[in-house]
Amino acid sequence: MSLPFTMRLARKITLMVGPAPALALMLGLGACVYGCGKSSAGGAPGGDPGAMPVQVRVAPSAKIPDTTEYLSILKSRHSAAINPQVEGQITRIFVKSGDHVQAGTPLLQIDPLKQEATVSSQEASRAAQEANLRYAKVSLDRAQKLFEAGVTSKQELDNAQTNYDAAVAQLKALDAQVKQQRVELHYYSVSSPMDGIVGDIPVHAGDRVTVATLLTTVDEPGALEAYIYVPAERARALKIGLPVRLFDSTDNAVSETRLTFVSPQVETDTQTVLAKAPVENPRAKVRIAQQVRAQVTWGVHEGPVIPVLALQRINGQFFAFVAVNEGKGSVARQRLVKVGDTTGNDFVVLDGLKAGEHIIVSGTQFLQDGMPVTEQIQTDGKSATAK
Repeated sequence: MSLPFTMRLARKITLMVGPAPALALMLGLGACVYGCGKSSAGGAPGGDPGAMPVQVRVAPSAKIPDTTEYLSILKSRHSAAINPQVEGQITRIFVKSGDHVQAGTPLLQIDPLKQEATVSSQEASRAAQEANLRYAKVSLDRAQKLFEAGVTSKQELDNAQTNYDAAVAQLKALDAQVKQQRVELHYYSVSSPMDGIVGDIPVHAGDRVTVATLLTTVDEPGALEAYIYVPAERARALKIGLPVRLFDSTDNAVSETRLTFVSPQVETDTQTVLAKAPVENPRAKVRIAQQVRAQVTWGVHEGPVIPVLALQRINGQFFAFVAVNEGKGSVARQRLVKVGDTTGNDFVVLDGLKAGEHIIVSGTQFLQDGMPVTEQIQTDGKSATAK
């Protein structure tokens, strides 16, 4: 190890740990360097005795996915919003949130007294009309017999026939009204339209509801759908079949799926495009209305990667040392590296490093820009001295 390098190293250690510990550390380091220097000199004749041995890794070119993350909301693929078809006051609620129900199970009861009174009134009107019809029938029969006997004129027979026909038509109209009112009476008992799980019930007994009031929802358990809202500027790249990975709040992968729907229009309020992807949920890892992160993969490109441990973070920026052969031997050069997402134990390099360059992965805390180094290239977990 050269004298200038030793002095620089001693100054750095003194600043880090203090004078007394630095002296002891330098004595031990000197002995180690002496032994290592002898070993290196014997193993690599002709090498620079002042160069620091470092392990390097050739920056590989890997297939890097081009991905973007967006907020996504999970919804049931088969969900029914329950709204009343009549207005009135809720008298009873038969279920609670989370209950499993079957099709036809009563959910809520709206006060039917007014409607029942309407049905009773219509039925009374129909009964009165039935009496009118019977009287019209008797009158028609009498007029028919008198006309045949020549006692009455044809006009009186025609009047009796007209009265009878009008009574029949009126009875049919009242029958239709009674049926309509009875059908509407069934709407006061709100039932589940399908098998599923009852969602939130925002109303309470005693509340007055209209046809626009949301009573609850019934969701089919199991299969869900991720609603992904993509900014409009990326809409051109959206297409059915793009891979999507979903992650929960703890970065655990929830599902791997693909886009099956892309909206043809942009939401005016948020300026986003809705995309959907099916989510299989056999073990109920996620729930309806849960927010997850959706990672959309737009494509794959070739690019360099760098090991995480080879990077140093200084003032919010990443730096790495690269071994560069400048004619008289290899020297360490510090590079500003712009990195992206991680892939395994490596960072994706966006700028500052090219595939094939020699990345220094050991002893970086002792290196300075321009310091001579002896490369030991790592290949499949083994080291080989560079020539």
